[in-house]
Amino acid sequence: MNTTPISPPDLPTSDEVRPQIDATARIPASGDRALVLGGGGSTGNAWLVGVIAGLFEAGLDVTTADLTIGTSAGATAAAQLAGATPPELLAATLAATPPQRTGPVGGVPTRPVSDHLDKFRRIIAASDDVADMRRRMGAAALDTDAASDGSGQARWRATVASRLPSEDWPRRTVLITAVDAHTGEPVVFDRHSGVDLVDAVAASTSGGGSAYRIHGTGYVDGGYRANAENADLAAGYERVLVLSPFGGRSLYPAEWGTHLATQVDALRAGGSRVEMISPDSGSEHMFGAGAMDLSLRPAAARAGYDQGRALAEGLTEFWR
Repeated sequence: MNTTPISPPDLPTSDEVRPQIDATARIPASGDRALVLGGGGSTGNAWLVGVIAGLFEAGLDVTTADLTIGTSAGATAAAQLAGATPPELLAATLAATPPQRTGPVGGVPTRPVSDHLDKFRRIIAASDDVADMRRRMGAAALDTDAASDGSGQARWRATVASRLPSEDWPRRTVLITAVDAHTGEPVVFDRHSGVDLVDAVAASTSGGGSAYRIHGTGYVDGGYRANAENADLAAGYERVLVLSPFGGRSLYPAEWGTHLATQVDALRAGGSRVEMISPDSGSEHMFGAGAMDLSLRPAAARAGYDQGRALAEGLTEFWR
């Protein structure tokens, strides 16, 4: 009888078994055009759709960028553009029936938003730097989840799915940002991450104080990664167009070095040409305390559309 021991087959390592979720190492180091879609709540998403539709109808299609970066509301917009044209998205936004007003700012009560902002400010004040802030935000979200019945996850996924024309990742490079709630580490999702598009967007938009779980790991809003835009991910690209519903405003201390202006300076120092579009002074009121007011979405979309049409000619040489 053969007594020679038989070697077991090589087993896959844990890294081979586990999906390679974080796409940071996969981001192309250079390219031609990058589109950055920043966060800004419900009205921010509508404004982004409006701007892109206005540009499109004026003859400038920015949806064919070599790299698209979406954060929070911008993640929703990036995913929406994967399944519909800008005019179709604009029409859907304008046709949606606004909710009945139930308080001073409409369909979304003011107090929960204010409470979240107050909590956010307290965490920022207690944090040593942006990495410490991310860890604290993640821990707070996980604590909130521990006290809940877990039903919110399914409801949020269904809500996000209802907003997307398609649940398939686009073939072009789209990055969606989030933060690991357990470690505070930034995470970037792409179509190779082993994560459904709906789940990636749901994670990037989970800024209401709870975490969104994917493969057992909780994630919080991509805006906590650095800022609402995360334009630094476009480093190495020749032309970078940033659409910022919050206009680069940030609650983070300037010394943390995370402000959009700091990122834009770094991009330009690296050789990128950068243009930024923000809401004009006549519509800024829709992107502060009213950012989660669903009844303001049509007005925000129209404001963005008007801006897009007005700016298209001046941006054509830059983008093309």
